[in-house]
Amino acid sequence: MVLVSVVLLAALGSCRRRPGGIVLGLYASMTGSEAEFGQNTLRGVQLAIDEINSHGGIRGQQVRLVNEDTRGDSNEAASAVTRLIDREGVVGVLGEIASSLSLAGGRVAQRRHIPMISPSSTNETVTQIGDYVFRVCFIDPFQGAVMARFVRENLHLTRVAIFKDQGSAYSTGLADAFRRTFTNLGGQIVDEQSYRATDTHFSAQLGSILGRQPEAVFIPGYYTQVALIAQEARGLGYRGPFLGGDGWDAPALYQNDGDALVGSFLTEAFAPDHPTTARGQSFVQRYRERFHADANGLAALGYDSAMVMMDAIRRAGDTNPAHIRDAIAATRNFEGATGSISIDAQRNAVKGAVVLEVLANSFRFREAINPQ
Repeated sequence: MVLVSVVLLAALGSCRRRPGGIVLGLYASMTGSEAEFGQNTLRGVQLAIDEINSHGGIRGQQVRLVNEDTRGDSNEAASAVTRLIDREGVVGVLGEIASSLSLAGGRVAQRRHIPMISPSSTNETVTQIGDYVFRVCFIDPFQGAVMARFVRENLHLTRVAIFKDQGSAYSTGLADAFRRTFTNLGGQIVDEQSYRATDTHFSAQLGSILGRQPEAVFIPGYYTQVALIAQEARGLGYRGPFLGGDGWDAPALYQNDGDALVGSFLTEAFAPDHPTTARGQSFVQRYRERFHADANGLAALGYDSAMVMMDAIRRAGDTNPAHIRDAIAATRNFEGATGSISIDAQRNAVKGAVVLEVLANSFRFREAINPQ
């Protein structure tokens, strides 16, 4: 693995030269309700590209990044990928973060035969679009199972309610995975309610949930709505923990929750206070030095998506998108910031997960859980 990393950083040779170097595209939400996802991912991608360029680029060519803002809109995601391909001539695409947007953009990448790596879209249907679409994160069946196992085996709870975003492929997929594993482990889903991403009040659904007296509430949503839901639930008298997935992982969660989520838990691919690889330790340090903040899972996965893409370009030997696609598919035991990454036959990353605990002003590593 050390040899692979050194070769990636030092490789010089015969990639087909393009004006402006090797061009990669990132499409992500830089504005809107999910802006922190895109901004943190962009920082991780920038760190990876600057690292490679500082060591001579890929086979003598510098890597240039073009960034498109999707504004959290599926139609804009598809348009963004089209612009990256037609206007910018990218040889590979990174993104999106939200699964619904990756489904929209991924269809364009697949149709145009341009390889795409999603840093953090966990809905299992994303890579089912076709053979040009990959990811470096775990998938919802695994993430949901991790949280279900943690709740049963570590927290020893048996009664949980689910509150999901009915319009989100990410949220509904994660709810399905949690429900399936939790009940298989002997737990009971006492109630299941839905909300919409545009909702700001949740009293009717929370009234139903809390009337069933759950020991915990699983909210597989994104940080903006989760903070609002938690505050309203506390106001209605709920005192148990909330549970969630990697969609919680943004500083805005604990900055805007009024401490309602303290003592709650989420699954993620990365814990900055518990990096598992030498590259992860280096990433945490360099991220803090450059951005004066702690890295989170979105930043680490952004970094890994760019590193896997650039490693594939190096191994492909040129910038033919079909050759890059084949090289991504052949990725095995690549040392990333989030751990060792191998791409399986379904173009998903085989890797472990961590459970983080929500504190008043940060997240804290609680447990590492690997695939069974």
